[in-house]
Amino acid sequence: MLRGKRKIVVGSGVLIFLFIAYYFALPENLFPDPYCTVLEDRQGELLSATIAKDGQWRFPQLDTVPEKFKQALIQYEDKRFLTHGGIDLRAFARAVQQNFRAGKIVSGGSTISMQVIRLSRKGKSRTYFEKLIEILLATRLELRYTKGEILALYASHAPFGGNVVGLEAACWRYFGRDVYDLSWAEASMLAVLPNAPALIHPGKNRGKLLLKRNALLDKLQQVGVLDDFTCSLAKEEAIPDQPTPLPRHARHLIQRIVRDGLGDTRVRSTLDDAVQRRVEQIIDDHSKRLAGNQIFNAAALVLDVETGNVVAYVGNTHSDNLGYHGEEVDIISSPRSTGSILKPFLYAAMLDEGKILRKSLVPDVPTLINGFAPKNFKNEFDGAVPADQALIRSLNIPAVFMLQQYRYEKFHSLLKHTGMTTLSKPPDHYGLALILGGAEGKLWDITGMYASMARSLNGYFKRQPENKYAVADYHAPTYLKSQSINQEEQFLSASGLFSAASVYQTFDVLKEVYRPGEETGWRNFYSAKKIAWKTGTSFGFRDGWAVGVTPQYAVGVWVGNADGEGRPGLTGTETAAPILFDIFSQLPGNAWFQEPYLEMEQIPVCSKSGLRISEFCESADTVWVSPRGLDVKSCTYHRKVYVTADNRYRVHRDCEEESRMVAKSWFILPPIQEHYFKNRNISYKTLPPFKPGCESVTALRAMEVIYPKQNARLFIPRDLDGTPGSSVFELAHRNPSATIYWHLDGQYLGNTLKNHRFQLNPGEGSHILTLVDDAGETLEVGFEVLSK
Repeated sequence: MLRGKRKIVVGSGVLIFLFIAYYFALPENLFPDPYCTVLEDRQGELLSATIAKDGQWRFPQLDTVPEKFKQALIQYEDKRFLTHGGIDLRAFARAVQQNFRAGKIVSGGSTISMQVIRLSRKGKSRTYFEKLIEILLATRLELRYTKGEILALYASHAPFGGNVVGLEAACWRYFGRDVYDLSWAEASMLAVLPNAPALIHPGKNRGKLLLKRNALLDKLQQVGVLDDFTCSLAKEEAIPDQPTPLPRHARHLIQRIVRDGLGDTRVRSTLDDAVQRRVEQIIDDHSKRLAGNQIFNAAALVLDVETGNVVAYVGNTHSDNLGYHGEEVDIISSPRSTGSILKPFLYAAMLDEGKILRKSLVPDVPTLINGFAPKNFKNEFDGAVPADQALIRSLNIPAVFMLQQYRYEKFHSLLKHTGMTTLSKPPDHYGLALILGGAEGKLWDITGMYASMARSLNGYFKRQPENKYAVADYHAPTYLKSQSINQEEQFLSASGLFSAASVYQTFDVLKEVYRPGEETGWRNFYSAKKIAWKTGTSFGFRDGWAVGVTPQYAVGVWVGNADGEGRPGLTGTETAAPILFDIFSQLPGNAWFQEPYLEMEQIPVCSKSGLRISEFCESADTVWVSPRGLDVKSCTYHRKVYVTADNRYRVHRDCEEESRMVAKSWFILPPIQEHYFKNRNISYKTLPPFKPGCESVTALRAMEVIYPKQNARLFIPRDLDGTPGSSVFELAHRNPSATIYWHLDGQYLGNTLKNHRFQLNPGEGSHILTLVDDAGETLEVGFEVLSK
């Protein structure tokens, strides 16, 4: 009795052990193989793929198998696949009989499930013991997976000749199309290929392959899957020749995907296949022209404004020329000198804080600030220029004055919050050069920053009156469809990084196509749609930038050489802007931004200074301003002066009878600004000189030193022959006929008339330059000469 119970216990234990062994016999991951990285557009169209690490074209596993291939495969490999549990006993018995008669293994009787197991076991020898293992694991496979999943496993890992593994890779390599676009002839050919992939594939033994395919088509006709006409047409299709290349669009994005840790997967991106192809063609067309000037690289990024989704990603040119020019570098994600491309953000920030109005005058004169001496592109000076004109002409000196007023520390922080990720150094590292390309930026970041400004402006009109701004409006672009921002789940607030008013005014300035001053290429641009666009050129003509934005799209373009070599004429306007406009011409939509009138007020401003009108301004314009724009001071350039009746002299009450004095409103710039401004503005009237005998009283300084500035530290190099060098000192005076008397350290040097430049050779050490005009006005400037 006890012995019988013991047998039952032992037997039960053995059965439990066998059940557990059977349950865990099938590996959790049947195919731990490396896969291709596959990039698809937003509709699932194949854009590009990289070969797997083991050198095979093996796409990530399919979820489902197309019906045509399913029907052809089942008819060819396993007629009773849908009804058996992993082993077809009838087919297995027939195979045993055939092998016995032949005296060797000529038929395996394998079901599709058993073939999946064999594929997962990587070419184990075909023995009876191995066959038994396949049978056991095939039954376990049937318990874990559905029939559709087993078909997908087979289709994804079956060999299709050469280094082509899996149905999807085979479709693209042999037919250049998606698996769901297969014809009956193509599906039948692919169904027979795994039966003997090393012997038969489209590159050889095409006759045998054709016979096998047509025999399968006949079977499909016999079982009623195909009618006579469809079968006949299918047989007329030719067998493909050698494997064809896969699509190679957005090739730099697929490299980025691998760097981002998404290799060996299928990535559904936000790209639009049609737009991607057009932008690649535009880059290719322009690169041929640019190559004539030894400019070999260009990149373009197109973003959807509302979502920040990438619509097109062209990381570099594609060149068939001999020699390597860095075409594999992904420029979109590479830091490059920004040139002037950040100036619109400063302009918007200044408007936002009420530090300027749209046309406020900004100095444009020779400048030296703590050793930093910015220059304009053409090395010319306007004296003073409206802020909007300084922006569209991309003048450097006014931008530096604006940044000095705004503070570069604040601007550094603002850029980081707007989306610039490359500012890894503290603000003092960049200083005022931050606005002129002193920092590096990525095309990815900068295009995203422009898109974020446009998104914020668009969003202003979609939200409730009390909370019209969303923190999430300012975010990086995304190329993953699964990471698109949910517009419904945003935290709203009453203010944003930039007000809608300042963004609109900035874009409104930037939509101007007329761009005189910096470069001449603007003359070639015409666009039927309004585009807010800005160019940038880095020092040494190494980087040409152009970024444009509409309510629908933001486009960023970079042109240059990946190795940093500069080239004459490599400017943003000449090289990048033509590409920008060509890309926009291919994009749909023709709308322009709405004006945020609820956040703006209309005020009168001085037509000459651009500041709020004062009692002395003679003419006014009406402009819309942001709320903080109401804090801008009134015009300080117009002053009341008294002149003689014939306007020849200035006078005052101490030297002229009041009845003979005429009060006039006069537009007066500081001497150094006036010096340059009057040469470019013939309507500017300089103040008349004081009437003889009236010189003793004056409220306005008549002269100003251009070079050197107060407390400047100068280094004057020696001449080529080793003798001490000299430097040209310069002065501006309101009176063109004034005589200036020059003194250095109390010693008289000489005088100048009209053109007030004096060549000096001061020794090392500290010095005092004293200047006296013929009216007796004195000006002193201290400076230090460092060792020569």
